[in-house]
Amino acid sequence: MENKTFYNEILTEHNLHPYHKHKLEDANLVLEGVNPSCGDDIFLELKVEDGVVVDGAFEGDGCAISQASADMMLELVIGRSKEEALHLADLFLKMIKGSITEEEKDELEEASVLQDIAHMPARVKCAVLGWHTMQELLKTEEK
Repeated sequence: MENKTFYNEILTEHNLHPYHKHKLEDANLVLEGVNPSCGDDIFLELKVEDGVVVDGAFEGDGCAISQASADMMLELVIGRSKEEALHLADLFLKMIKGSITEEEKDELEEASVLQDIAHMPARVKCAVLGWHTMQELLKTEEK
């Protein structure tokens, strides 16, 4: 029960007071991510310099899970290389699919509280929206 309370507190905090939900004026990578099944819609804005995610933000509307997950993702990837950010996205998606080790889960820090989403199929797309959008954005930028 304690984990569920912790999960709810983190989710609520990131939803009510998202640190990274704003316009990023000097973003050099922007991509819209849409979850057509529930209407979640975010614009992910990243500033990448010399292969490092130096800043990031998101705008848009969606459920508490999609908004909190995007905020936690940005908290985790800002200041890291594109390769590290993509690695973390891979780990997050592995976690949601239920095939992650404890060591890998630890790398996700606060985002690991979303592990139980794996048991809620209707919410999985909400949780992964920001992560998928970031993957697409960083992989497209490499080309």
